[in-house]
Amino acid sequence: MEFEKIVMERYACKKFDGQKIAAEEFEKLQELIRYAPSSFNLQTWKIKVVEDAQTKEKLLPATWNQPQINTCSHLLVFCAVKNVEKQIDMLEAALEKGDSPAESTAAYVKMMRDFASNMDEAQKLAWAQRQVYLAVENALLGAKALGFDSCPMEGFDAAQYSQI
Repeated sequence: MEFEKIVMERYACKKFDGQKIAAEEFEKLQELIRYAPSSFNLQTWKIKVVEDAQTKEKLLPATWNQPQINTCSHLLVFCAVKNVEKQIDMLEAALEKGDSPAESTAAYVKMMRDFASNMDEAQKLAWAQRQVYLAVENALLGAKALGFDSCPMEGFDAAQYSQI
């Protein structure tokens, strides 16, 4: 599907038909999300995938009973990773295994650490949350490109979601 068409035809589906997305198709979507851009390529997000009806039913009150929750095939809960330093450590380890010169890797890691050290915890969380939106956009457009609908939602109680 042509990019312009994907963007123009994507919409927020408020009630899904309940059909299950094939595992192979969902894996393709996950791969598209994995390629989402992020600052420093830190990918400061985790995605929790909810497929089972019982968990969706438990989440429903924390989402003000919006029908998207229990009619969707897969519920993707995007979570910001608060520990930016841990993400830097993971990326540093990956870079060291690659073929980049050690000096380049060291300079890049220093730049990331300097960036992170200039933020307090609230700023780090806000920055990580902004990165999450990049992954969400890949999810929304990727879903449309693969032929299924999606619906971004901010209307939920994050504390209740964390408990479930």
